Amino acid sequence: MNKKKGIFTLIAFIVILAGLGYVSIFGVGENKSGSASSVKQGLDLAGGVSITYQVVGDEAPSAADMNDTIYKLQKRVENYSTEAQVYQEGSDRINIEIPGVSDANAVLEELGKPGSLSFQDSQGNVVLEGTDVADAQAGYQKNSLGNQEAVVQLTLTEEGKVKFAEATKKAAPTRDIIYIIYDGSVVSAPAVQSEITDGSAVITGMGTFEEAETLASTIRIGGLKLELEELRSNVVGAQLGSAAIRTSLMAGAIGMAIVMVFMIAVYWIPGVASSLALCMYVVLMILLLNGFEITLTLPGIAGIILSIGMAVDANVIIFARIREEIATGKTVKSSIKIGFQKALSAILDGNITTLIAAAVLGFMGSGTVKGFAQTLALGIVVSMFTALVITRLILNAFYAVGMQNEKLYGRAKEKKPVNFLSKKAVFFTISIVLIVAGFVFMGVNKGRTGQSLNYSLEFIGGTSTNVTFNENMSIEDIDANVVPMIEKITGDGNVQTQKVQGTNEVIFKTRTLDVTEREELNNTLADSFGVDQEKITAETISSTISGEMRREAVVAVVIATVCMLIYIWFRFKDIRFGASAVAALIHDVLVVLAFYAAVRVSVGSTFIACMLTIVGYSINATIVIFDRIRENINLEGKSELNGLVNKSITQTLSRSIFTSLTTFIMVAVLYIMGVSSIREFALPLMVGIVCGTYSSVCITGALWFVLRTRIAGKSKNTAVKVKSR
Repeated sequence: MNKKKGIFTLIAFIVILAGLGYVSIFGVGENKSGSASSVKQGLDLAGGVSITYQVVGDEAPSAADMNDTIYKLQKRVENYSTEAQVYQEGSDRINIEIPGVSDANAVLEELGKPGSLSFQDSQGNVVLEGTDVADAQAGYQKNSLGNQEAVVQLTLTEEGKVKFAEATKKAAPTRDIIYIIYDGSVVSAPAVQSEITDGSAVITGMGTFEEAETLASTIRIGGLKLELEELRSNVVGAQLGSAAIRTSLMAGAIGMAIVMVFMIAVYWIPGVASSLALCMYVVLMILLLNGFEITLTLPGIAGIILSIGMAVDANVIIFARIREEIATGKTVKSSIKIGFQKALSAILDGNITTLIAAAVLGFMGSGTVKGFAQTLALGIVVSMFTALVITRLILNAFYAVGMQNEKLYGRAKEKKPVNFLSKKAVFFTISIVLIVAGFVFMGVNKGRTGQSLNYSLEFIGGTSTNVTFNENMSIEDIDANVVPMIEKITGDGNVQTQKVQGTNEVIFKTRTLDVTEREELNNTLADSFGVDQEKITAETISSTISGEMRREAVVAVVIATVCMLIYIWFRFKDIRFGASAVAALIHDVLVVLAFYAAVRVSVGSTFIACMLTIVGYSINATIVIFDRIRENINLEGKSELNGLVNKSITQTLSRSIFTSLTTFIMVAVLYIMGVSSIREFALPLMVGIVCGTYSSVCITGALWFVLRTRIAGKSKNTAVKVKSR
């Protein structure tokens, strides 16, 4: 790149950044398309529609039928938003909350009447109910021509098996059609080819796999065991309130500004390049969140924070490499080129490993987990693009316009290796003590309160209190004047608030309240705010994170961990790298869990996002160290393994500290400026960042060394000889 091209590149970048920045702030057209304000937001940030259904019939529904109905409705409403919530209210009611929607009637019309799936013959006789289908999955099978075609595979219950065998026996001779009808409309009309007696059927004729998935989903979620009718519907406001959102955005902006100043102060010209690339990252994220219509919630913001940390991390790795090359006597131009080349493997491995986890969580998870995975995956892709493409482009342009003095880029200083491995017994002991202490705290909490952790209503349910005030209070007024009073009565620091738009009604969700607490709350509301106690109603509500969702989250995390282990094994050709990385992840989760138990931080929907963020952050830091160990093994050939590991950790130490510091700054500002619910999310996340850095630097390398020497059966001073790549 010559000087003229460098000037053109910088001007073009500034123009593009300014243009995209304008769109992300002000949008395009009357609807402000593409702007930050038009990003779909969850219930906690923007509110939405709340619909309450009641079970039809005089008999009380069983717990199993209620759980089955809630789970299937959860899957159905996720078509509107991954952040939609479905939970039980009282003994026979189900509440649905869908964020980002303001027209309850439109939702009711689109959602239809739950539980109206049936299979009918050509005469209109119902031959199979939706509840007779145990499962429906999209798949592929070979057709008569030997080609793969999309199909829907049905598995019937024992009762359904008998019904379907009789129906297909009658229809098979004339290849009659059995219609699948949902909400009064035919969604599929397959012809019966033969009698089916084994309770397993295949629907062919799907145009695409997506069409098969849609039909399978309709069949799965359409067969509700309970008949429901609408009881009420409301449009509810944001749970956090506009002031909380403004302070969170301001905190994010301040944190990012501090990070940019830090990068410029430490890395000079490369720091300026990374700061400009980080601005482009933020703009692109806003535009892509709009483009992909991703619903943004507090857990989603966690995914973005993590991806910002990874974007800074990639730049730190690159800049450290450039300084190392300059220190060997190479020119700045050559050092920039080689620095990006040498940093590539660590950046790709770290980001791809986290991307694998995000993909598994997005595919298998639901609700909060899926929303987190979507924003994290998008953030990872954008962060890699800005670090590897935008930063490189700007840095080369700076060099081309005349910023060629190596003093503007810095020179790595020779560092004496720190003997981390000599302290491995101390590090292992500290970790074991912290983890054991966590279990002790959980045991003490279990004996004292009946709960090992301070579970919020998202996990164990609680009480929903509907209060009609005499005046139209804003969420900010309610948070300032009413919520502290409720927290004092209930001892619950995680009170959730929703305001029914167009009315003076406010819904307070707390832990489960007994009769005495309810009476005290009612009396206090009446005395302090003049509320008519007859206009106060309370209902017991179930957890918004159902047992099925929790199981899905656990299974998704386990599968994601296994996939990460396999990828690391494949990339590093040594399963001990993967085993050490996974052990570090488990270590970080258990230490943060110990913090939750000791400090009694509320365990709610953000708990899952917090843990997933820590896992993603920790694995990325570990990969960087392992990448340097792999590189040094290949470069040095025969070498003392003990010294090689210490050298590798020392070489990446500044990267570990700087990346952790920048990410910590982002979260710390969020903690200082945020409301209580945001602070309860940010506090353990800060602990996780510190813990993840500690485990990556002090635990993973030492653990790999122990596994390598013990399994190989060699002494501590094992020499290793590997062919160069």
